[in-house]
Amino acid sequence: MYGMRLRVALAEKEVKYEFKEEVVGGVKSPLLLKMNPIHKKIPVLIHNGNPVCESLIAVEYIDEVWKDKAPFLPSDPYQRAQARFWADYIDKKLYAPGRKTWDAIGKEEEGESFGFVDIALIGFYSWFYTFETFGNFNMEAECPKLIAWANRCMQRESVSKSLADPHKIYELILTYRKHSGLE
Repeated sequence: MYGMRLRVALAEKEVKYEFKEEVVGGVKSPLLLKMNPIHKKIPVLIHNGNPVCESLIAVEYIDEVWKDKAPFLPSDPYQRAQARFWADYIDKKLYAPGRKTWDAIGKEEEGESFGFVDIALIGFYSWFYTFETFGNFNMEAECPKLIAWANRCMQRESVSKSLADPHKIYELILTYRKHSGLE
């Protein structure tokens, strides 16, 4: 989900890039260990030979470097701070409960702009099927505004072509659970 943020951001800015896949849960590549020696995790954006770690930081970097397209963050400092708050909230409040569903037996955005908070959250969309399956609930029934927003985002080519197949995510988690002794 975090790597997909970079893929969406780069697609929004129409930046061509080379994608190097890491096997999640596998042996970390020498390149990853060199580019992110502190956390040793993905994603890492490598630009001009320099690593930019942490997905939201990398999205901001992409926004600052490739300014010829619409910005992800608002120009108003307060609105920019609010966007960063909600992106941080997403990381802290959505990932952990979602992970609990596979580890165990807002306010609607105004306007039509696509930006930082959208990119921060849309990577989770591919995981909704897994959350629903393991959590035994229906996202659309429980969070209709969230699903309506996600469906609007999925109409963007940058999003629809960048996100992982939800069923592949589910299969990945099934494999994780099996290897972790949770099955």
